[in-house]
Amino acid sequence: MTTVLITGASAGLGAAFARGFAAKGCDLILVARDKARLESLAAELGREFGAGCEVLPADLLDGRQCAAVAERLADPTRPVDVLVNNAGFGLPAPFPYNPVEDEERMLDLLVRVPLRLTHALLPGLRARRRGAVLNVASVAALLPTGTYGAAKAWVTAFSESLRVDMEPYGVRVLAVVPGFTRTEFQERAGMDVSALRDAVWLEPEAVVAKALRDLARRRPVSITGRRYQAYALAARHLPRGFVARRMARTRRPPAGSDA
Repeated sequence: MTTVLITGASAGLGAAFARGFAAKGCDLILVARDKARLESLAAELGREFGAGCEVLPADLLDGRQCAAVAERLADPTRPVDVLVNNAGFGLPAPFPYNPVEDEERMLDLLVRVPLRLTHALLPGLRARRRGAVLNVASVAALLPTGTYGAAKAWVTAFSESLRVDMEPYGVRVLAVVPGFTRTEFQERAGMDVSALRDAVWLEPEAVVAKALRDLARRRPVSITGRRYQAYALAARHLPRGFVARRMARTRRPPAGSDA
């Protein structure tokens, strides 16, 4: 029986990953701040799939609580086979207009936390010579899209490098690179997405299904949908100056700034 620990599991992509792995017969460890939502999801997955679910409420930006999750990942008596680093949030304005404390919190959650949790799990995976790490990045990583995109670029590069390091041990590493996905993320970030057409939106279940297929195929990166696959191809090959100028048109100071 495979045991999967998922961060940010209470909603959105995290909850979709929980359902996807539960449908495959996996046991789950669900991590998020909202204990009530985790317990509701655990009960639902137990009823629908018979999944064994351990609820582990934690604010990963709290050092002690993050350490508790790391200790659970490293526990040799209760091995974890798969880690999904999914927890994250965005900010509503470009970097110059956000409080630096908010920027640091976002950087910690998107970079430091997955680094620490992954490091806690790897010794067990190497010893057992199996398992996987899935790191949720974003297509924002492909273009100059602020510090959120920069952090997600780190996630993608980290995943691809780690994949090389872990391949001799039979451990798979996948960067999941979704585009705009129908979750609570945009609302929580205060993003105005009213101008986006329906065609650009992905369903979280589609992102997870594609990720699990790509994981089984041992691919390094998972991008859902031809639109975003073409987007990724263009981003890699267009001149960076051209791309930066195009992106600058979409990035404006917030109302009331001194710009």
